[in-house]
Amino acid sequence: MDKDDKEPKSEAFEWIKSIAIAVVIAIIIKTFIFNTTYVLGNSMYPTLHEKDRLFAVKISLFFRGPNRGDIIVLQAPDSLKKDYIKRVIGVEGDRIDIIDGKVYLNGEMLIEDYIDPGAYTHIYSESTWVVPKGQVFVLGDNREEGASKDSRYFGCIDIDTVKGITGFRYFPFDNRFGSINKD
Repeated sequence: MDKDDKEPKSEAFEWIKSIAIAVVIAIIIKTFIFNTTYVLGNSMYPTLHEKDRLFAVKISLFFRGPNRGDIIVLQAPDSLKKDYIKRVIGVEGDRIDIIDGKVYLNGEMLIEDYIDPGAYTHIYSESTWVVPKGQVFVLGDNREEGASKDSRYFGCIDIDTVKGITGFRYFPFDNRFGSINKD
């Protein structure tokens, strides 16, 4: 009878141990490797649509900062309870000018095939930014006036506020499923 009493306890312990290990692994993955995010609003339209679901890779941030063209998830500078999804336009040392609705990077007009043709990039107050060390300049792909709170509104952002780099849309399961065009 002693043998029968030990088997259920041992089996229960093994189940608890397996569940605890799975929870620890899930926490490590979510904290250090990747997370998922949900698009609210239209600031990244036409690239991303409301209710799109994306993977945001975190681990690459340990090896490199975000690059120009990357779509990132960042802590909203104007609200601790929000995240924003934006495109990196400029990195440390870059100069960004917005002239007559066009974005210029280091003196050359930026070819932005990810925005709507004929889109006009509005400015709020400043029209020139130089990206400081440890920061990036971000814009939403939707350039309609007031459609995106981005670096035109709050300035360059600290790289430390970047939560992940997106590159894959996993929902909805339609023709937009898969890799997100970053160029």
